[in-house]
Amino acid sequence: MKLFECQSCGQILFFENTVCEHCRRAVGYLPEQSLLTALDPAGDRLWHPLEPSVKHERVLYCANHDDDVCNWLTTPDATGGRPFCLACRFNRTIPNLDIPGNLERWRKIEVAKHRLFYTLLRLKLPLKDRREDPENGLVFDFLDDAPDGSSSVMTGHASGVITIAIREADDASRERMRVEMGEYYRTLLGHFRHEIGHYYWNVLVRDAGRLDECRAVFGDDRADYQKALRVYYDSPALPDWQDSHVSVYATSHPWEDFAETWAHYLHIVSTLETACAFGVSVNPRVAGIGHSPVRTLGDPYTQASFEEIMQAWLPLTYAVNSMNRSMGLADFYPFVLTAGIMHKLAFIHRLIRKSQPA
Repeated sequence: MKLFECQSCGQILFFENTVCEHCRRAVGYLPEQSLLTALDPAGDRLWHPLEPSVKHERVLYCANHDDDVCNWLTTPDATGGRPFCLACRFNRTIPNLDIPGNLERWRKIEVAKHRLFYTLLRLKLPLKDRREDPENGLVFDFLDDAPDGSSSVMTGHASGVITIAIREADDASRERMRVEMGEYYRTLLGHFRHEIGHYYWNVLVRDAGRLDECRAVFGDDRADYQKALRVYYDSPALPDWQDSHVSVYATSHPWEDFAETWAHYLHIVSTLETACAFGVSVNPRVAGIGHSPVRTLGDPYTQASFEEIMQAWLPLTYAVNSMNRSMGLADFYPFVLTAGIMHKLAFIHRLIRKSQPA
């Protein structure tokens, strides 16, 4: 994530801000420019950005701004209605806001989803909604369990439809599931990054003619998926799973291996951009850790090589994990990246870079 500052007073701004805490100007996010901008009122819900590159345009907040779940900006549509922003137009089903607590759950879900879209746009990945691709276009359903307990929603992906169980927005429920499932890491943002990996397997592998190349790295995805999941849940983890899988769940099927690895690549480039924005770099001189020869890391989304990304990432995780332990907290990044896992991450890196416009 970039660092942002108020164009009016120079105060630091954060991605979810809707107002500058110093000068109290309204602020909103311009997805095409990847910028937060302070705003001047222009009448009838319209605003003029203070961002110099677009200061003469008129913009308005996404329709979901009314529920305080979105701070992204868009342009008025021809009908004069309240359009949705680039990220919210992919929503198909939102939580039932008549149920107490669901508005706050939705806010947490949208924070994670908007951070996902920030990354997808920074990576210049192709995005098609259901209107552009009725059969496989991307769409989100945020669903609740049946009130009578007769059924539970499963977070997952199918043909472009990403379903998020809104109970995942309850911290206590999600932590209980993390422990029960034996997971090191379980977050809303992690769910989004994993499920979008399935979507991009369809777009960048299956539909782009790269099945053989992907199978050579992750295994044969033609293996029966439901049978593989049954075996995974009924059997103990393989003793050497960490040699080539970033998580134990990645061992269940090649599709899940791809999605877990994809999610970790997004974790890495997003966190590295944040570190670079704050001027944070780690250059330890301890045997066994090494140090990065890269003085200034290029944009991890579009410029830095895979080797440069790894050279910056590994020392950073060692340092932050150690600081968390010093505070008595769990590891910031509780994963080990072996040579086998990095081979898979390198495939994801190449796949994304090949998809980017020249």
